[in-house]
Amino acid sequence: YNMPLISLDGDRTSLKEFEGKTIFLNFWATWCPPCIAEMPNIQDLYEDMSSEENIVFVMLSLDEDPEKARNFIERKEVTMPVYFLTGRQPGVYNSTVVPTTYIISPDGEIVLEKRGMAKYNTSGFKDFLLSL
Repeated sequence: YNMPLISLDGDRTSLKEFEGKTIFLNFWATWCPPCIAEMPNIQDLYEDMSSEENIVFVMLSLDEDPEKARNFIERKEVTMPVYFLTGRQPGVYNSTVVPTTYIISPDGEIVLEKRGMAKYNTSGFKDFLLSL
């Protein structure tokens, strides 16, 4: 949970704030075509799961220029929370592949690591999230 974050609005936080919840953590970037391709599917999942208080989404942009990410999010009407790292990325999340998604259980275990693009808005995946 030791991952300092800043939101698009400039609010400083940390992954630790979401301890005790299921975290959908997605590393993405505007320069990454597979990231862009999977974003609508994740957005649909986010909307479908929005009533679940124990599931949070952390869309972590790897863009060096936050304005690029902000412009993309506004243009594509993405409503998921978007963050940037404000410190060192913990080694446990060191993937050379973008996008990479991690599902972190409420007790802090990484229960899924998916490198590359995927379809998450499926009934099976929703059941998996709800089971944690």
